[in-house]
Amino acid sequence: MHKGKLAVAQAAAELVQPDTILGVGSGSTVNLFIEALAARNIKLEGAVASSEASAKLLQQHGFDVLDLNMTGGLDLYIDGADEVNKEMHLIKGGGGALTREKIVAAASKHFICIVDNSKQVDVLGEFPLPVEVIPMARSYVAREIVKLGADPEFREAPRTDNGNQILDCVGFKIIDALTMENTINNIVGVVTVGLFAARPADQLLVGYEDGRVESSSR
Repeated sequence: MHKGKLAVAQAAAELVQPDTILGVGSGSTVNLFIEALAARNIKLEGAVASSEASAKLLQQHGFDVLDLNMTGGLDLYIDGADEVNKEMHLIKGGGGALTREKIVAAASKHFICIVDNSKQVDVLGEFPLPVEVIPMARSYVAREIVKLGADPEFREAPRTDNGNQILDCVGFKIIDALTMENTINNIVGVVTVGLFAARPADQLLVGYEDGRVESSSR
């Protein structure tokens, strides 16, 4: 395991205030964050999870998992990323939870992204860009993605938690992430694209193999 993942997960757990409702993302670094949060024995009012997998892990550690429809806005959301640039624009969705992650991020006042330093890039797009699509629109959306200059690959995996499918788009070099996000989101049949530029991270915690954690904010 990358020691930076563990270091940044532990650092993020220290930032969580007791008696709050916390937004929790998904993925391997977030799993370590949940473990670190449990190890602190912190008492939360509850958590809103962005995936079924995260909800299950939170419940296993005794945290109450709440429905976002019942909580209203959240003060804090903590999640990882597959890629992050210097503007704190992100590619997310490698684990397939991009839509729910985007919803919880949008509902949160403060979004802390936690990554190890291997996820930092100058230009987004080396990691295939996930696009969640309505199943009947998959081929149509794929043809539209080709027009934008990428090669969409159908993810041969179980459907998302929302019952949809994912196209992983290979070959993008994303200079203007906000424009690209809006363009892809406007394709009929797209549920959402795994670009977080309209709602980027507010704070970035980066963990390194030597155990250092660096923090930066927008």
